[in-house]
Amino acid sequence: MNEPVEAPGLRIMRRLMLLLLTVAMIGTAVDLMLLDHHEDFWQMVPLGVIALGVVSVMLSTVKGGVGSIMLMRVTMALFVCAGFVGMGLHYIGNNEFQLEMDPSLHGWSLFVKSITSKAPPALAPAAMIQMGLLGLLYTYKHPALGDSLHEAGSDGRRRSGA
Repeated sequence: MNEPVEAPGLRIMRRLMLLLLTVAMIGTAVDLMLLDHHEDFWQMVPLGVIALGVVSVMLSTVKGGVGSIMLMRVTMALFVCAGFVGMGLHYIGNNEFQLEMDPSLHGWSLFVKSITSKAPPALAPAAMIQMGLLGLLYTYKHPALGDSLHEAGSDGRRRSGA
């Protein structure tokens, strides 16, 4: 059986990234549950994505094959998308609330009030983006993906001498 070879230092860094990602996902899930962030579909999205993230981390740790690494990539892309959607939804909700409180707000002052609002914090979903990028970084040039994905040129053909 040919195990993919990876430098020991890089292997340790990958494991630490996975540990950090796992701690961040669990901490975020606990935080969302404590905040009752599960009242409707859109509030359940980050919890669902985090659950999928925990499963993909476990699979990549136990199996470590191409399939589990590709699942991890797709899941982490979902984290990034969920983060951007969440920031948009939080901002829209804050905007509506600020306009109810003061209908005369507009332009820059409305933006500042909406973005700095504490409930819901407009930039809190950016944590999902950070977790997604960390997970994608973990999969970058992962040894389980093999040389075929790493050494292909932009035209899809293997480069010689690489």
